[in-house]
Amino acid sequence: MSERDPRGMAARVASFGTSIFAEMTRLATEHRATNLSQGFPDFDGPEFLKRAAKDAIDVGQNQYARMLGHPTLNGAIAARWTHDTGASIDPDRQVQVTSGCTEALAATFLGLIEPGDEVVMFEPFYDSYRACASLAGATVRLVRLRPGVKGWEFDEEELKRAFGERTRAILVNTPHNPTGKVFTREELTLVAGLCQRWDAIAIKDEVYDRLLYRADRPHVRMATLPDMEDRTLTLSSLGKSFSVTGWKVGWCIGPATLIAGVRAAHQFLTFATCTPMQLAAAEALRPGGVGDTYVGSLVEQYREGLARLGGALTEMGFGVMPVEGSYFIMADHRMMGFRNDVELCRDLVVRGGVAAIPPSAFYENPDDGAAFVRFAFCKKRETLDVAIERLRAWRTELAGRHA
Repeated sequence: MSERDPRGMAARVASFGTSIFAEMTRLATEHRATNLSQGFPDFDGPEFLKRAAKDAIDVGQNQYARMLGHPTLNGAIAARWTHDTGASIDPDRQVQVTSGCTEALAATFLGLIEPGDEVVMFEPFYDSYRACASLAGATVRLVRLRPGVKGWEFDEEELKRAFGERTRAILVNTPHNPTGKVFTREELTLVAGLCQRWDAIAIKDEVYDRLLYRADRPHVRMATLPDMEDRTLTLSSLGKSFSVTGWKVGWCIGPATLIAGVRAAHQFLTFATCTPMQLAAAEALRPGGVGDTYVGSLVEQYREGLARLGGALTEMGFGVMPVEGSYFIMADHRMMGFRNDVELCRDLVVRGGVAAIPPSAFYENPDDGAAFVRFAFCKKRETLDVAIERLRAWRTELAGRHA
């Protein structure tokens, strides 16, 4: 045991420690701060969805569902896919239900990636990506998203250099956490071409696919691009679009050959996902149903919240980056006078009563993210108003400290 990590952990997980989300939420609770750190709504999901789950419980849908997913949900996911893309898929052979998108990611890596395979990722990245790669024994090749004239951009040549003979997959998250970037059709077409050239698969994390705020940045599904249907896995979940992040209902869509690998890993991770929540999710996904109305109103609420919080941050001197989708604002804080993002976030939660996320946690080299801070705007208007008031008071107090 002494030759291992002193805590007894396996080397493949020892370096990751406690999630930054858990740490900042702990500080927010300790200091009674307004929590704009972790990406979850501070309001409940829609009544129709909760009622559907209760109805499923009341009629006895309380035992294990099928390992691949309850037939009703698999059918609803397939119907939604056809509605959105025009393509038909087999609900059993091409759909795997998982316990949230995070489990779908883990099952995908464990079921399809061999030790020594290379996986291309865009940086900054959601922190579980790096952990999933480590669990699978994969080597990560990073491509940096950098602030540019049009928002967050990557260098095409850097992306091309990341691919090679050992590339097994590229992981693309759009809309993107933490930057709020929505990848364009041109960008995804470039990725698709590299996948075809190097015989790699595309893993597409689309949990924010319906939370879009600009008409000129529509969501593009990689699987619909030419020659990509048979080499793309599309991962998503219910939680973000329907404000029930605690339900942990996710899914993976793709060709049967790839789904088989995901399914083989899934059966030994969680085996089955909560049955009544699966049945409720099926109701939410029904094309043209009440779920579509709910998502439309939620997008308008978030668009307003983005404008309110983003405008206030700009007035305070933060360099607010454009947001095209997701829950988050990334803002340059260098005008505030702090050494890095961690120092700012700790000061903000302790002295200002507002919790945010230091994005250095999303970078291989923390210094590369030290200039930014991430705020979540997926909150009630009242919550954002309190946060803005506290931020302004903190900014005034900060100016006095630096005077």
